[in-house]
Amino acid sequence: MPASRAGPSSLIVASLLALEACHSSSSDDGGGTPNPPLPPGVTVGLDARPSNTTCVAPSKTPPGGTAVQLQRVFQSVTLSQPLAMLQPPGDASRWYVAQKGGAVRVFANTASPTASTFISLSVNSGGEGGLLGMAFHPQWAMNRYVYLSFTEGTPMTSVVARFTMSADFLTANPATRVDVIRVPQPAEMNHKGGQIAFGPGGLLFYGLGDGGGGGDPYLTGLDTTDLLGSMLRIDVDGATPYAIPPDNPFASAGAICDQRPHTNSSGNCPEIYAWGLRNPWRWSFDSATGDLWLGDVGQNAREEIDRVQLGANYGWNCREGSSAYNGCPTPAANFTNPVHDYARTAGYSVTGGYVYHGQALPQLAGRYVFGDFGSGLIWQLVPNGAGGYTSQQLLDFNNDALASFGQGNDGELYVVDIAGGALHKLVPAGGGGASPPVATQLSATGCVSPQNASQPASGLVPYEPAAPFWSDNATKERWLAIPNGTSIAREADGDFNFPNGTVLMKHFRLNNQLVETRLFMRHPDGDWAGYTYEWNAQRTDATLVQGGKTVTVGQQSWIFPSGNDCLTCHTAAAGFALGLEAAELNRDFRYPSTARTANQLRTLDYITLFTTPLGDPALQPSLPDPFDTSAPLGARARAYLHTNCSQCHRPGGVAQSSMDLRYATLLSNTSACGAVPQAGDLGIGAAARIIAPGSAASSVLVARMNTRGSNAMPPLASNVVDTAGLALMQQWINGLTTCQ
Repeated sequence: MPASRAGPSSLIVASLLALEACHSSSSDDGGGTPNPPLPPGVTVGLDARPSNTTCVAPSKTPPGGTAVQLQRVFQSVTLSQPLAMLQPPGDASRWYVAQKGGAVRVFANTASPTASTFISLSVNSGGEGGLLGMAFHPQWAMNRYVYLSFTEGTPMTSVVARFTMSADFLTANPATRVDVIRVPQPAEMNHKGGQIAFGPGGLLFYGLGDGGGGGDPYLTGLDTTDLLGSMLRIDVDGATPYAIPPDNPFASAGAICDQRPHTNSSGNCPEIYAWGLRNPWRWSFDSATGDLWLGDVGQNAREEIDRVQLGANYGWNCREGSSAYNGCPTPAANFTNPVHDYARTAGYSVTGGYVYHGQALPQLAGRYVFGDFGSGLIWQLVPNGAGGYTSQQLLDFNNDALASFGQGNDGELYVVDIAGGALHKLVPAGGGGASPPVATQLSATGCVSPQNASQPASGLVPYEPAAPFWSDNATKERWLAIPNGTSIAREADGDFNFPNGTVLMKHFRLNNQLVETRLFMRHPDGDWAGYTYEWNAQRTDATLVQGGKTVTVGQQSWIFPSGNDCLTCHTAAAGFALGLEAAELNRDFRYPSTARTANQLRTLDYITLFTTPLGDPALQPSLPDPFDTSAPLGARARAYLHTNCSQCHRPGGVAQSSMDLRYATLLSNTSACGAVPQAGDLGIGAAARIIAPGSAASSVLVARMNTRGSNAMPPLASNVVDTAGLALMQQWINGLTTCQ
């Protein structure tokens, strides 16, 4: 770290000195506090705190169970033990329902359709076997490929096979069967998993249980030399029967494990994406982010929800949910925690669901919805602001057969009743759901000018951090607004604690055209929440986007994050309001309203935004601009990591690692320099380190920055690699000779 940067002792000195704390002259700051005097010759960017009566976070409309109900749909269709319902990608005209006994039914997406048989297979449907999964190839409309997952034979073998559909997509001929992968099962009749789906990059994912029995008697959960108890990822295009994605954790292990018995121990299986699962029962990809959410059925105490990551070990049979099992220690550094688990008092067999991206239930936008087969309860996961989630009950299905959820191409959710053979849809209760707490149009939020929605309202204060977050080539403008009569507290680590009612606003422009505006609000109850608006083609107003989405802007895809996405990074550990901390704002900024350039901390102090004056900016910490070559290279690189990575990679952060990439942390204490990666080496091999001094080519941090998809960093809301940031990291790491 550069020796000139203020350290903790300087912060203490600053808080004690407060040389400018004498409030002697007066101005209207909306709260009645006078301005402090300025030292001779010192300039500030604003003369007074603006009065803010319009841009104030409103009270939330809390989602509740009474706002959602189930509605029976497609009652004209007769089904027998349905297990899955799905639509082909991009085609909402029909539904396909896979039945446990081996048949798939197809019918039009109309109010009273007539169903026909799409295909009928001979399967072993004993116990938890049968036809368990179905997936359309991403290019199904051209190659007519559909994939089915089922069990056959005695003892069972789990099979994924490809079939070719007819030209009208209403049938598939069993004679076109081509087996993709076969996994021998133990003699037990339970824990087969069996769901399949195509995920990011067009790769096929396949979830398998531990093979059955109580307590994992075959010890497959933690055994990576067989395929059971794992999430697999394979490439079904090209090589026969399949190819291994090069960044799979054991991609270099050697021969594929197709048809390998579970008792084989001749080497790790390269098909494995993640492991330590007991019985993954229904899982899905978030259609906006690609995140993989999974429900894993517990043994006798805990049910769990996992957000499955490449190379992660979820601990079974050493852990059941977040608790120790079988005498194994907990917590253990090599196990990944569930994002949520619950006790058997709430249910006894979790059924994984989907992240909601429909329009009918705006209060669920971006929320993960799941249920329990045993109790029939249905919940949503609500971010708790600390990087985790709490469950909130939506309704009681009052049925012991909640086998799975379905999601239409429009984002609406359905429930599959295996016992009653019925399909249900989640709809607003009483004909209407709860509305979001903010206005649908940006122009009605009170945060923009009534005359020009592209300009801020008069009560907002502009700011600019020293090290801006990478946002896919977008240029950004930022403002903060706090209610009259309130002030901002300064935390010991330099983060700011904003009062209830605070609104932070950010414009995003691509090629100088407004694309998105985000509002990050601290509601009156103290909770933070994010809202994003999409600008119309005329750039006259922007409309609220609920649940996130991706659009094409020029030559690139632009991601509008969901509220869940916002709170994934904006956590309590990171101070919620990213970029608004003393070190980021301790720099000059040109204030548009006065055309004056002045230090931001001094200006905010002068207009009395802080509960306690900060004092002389020279005594405050500061970050360099990562791309200001007059600053030391190491300081610039660490400033880049601080802004782009440390919100997750810090003590208490949401990242499943011990890394601490904050600017003030010594490189030797980051748990990144010289550290062996725990979540895959991205094909680098034995030389891989998170940061490999002297070798950017061996640094997984660089490799993750240089990719997009499931291995990308940052992991959310980015489709474009930051080439300038990548070059900065490469230059810095190549120049490192030590981690000290």
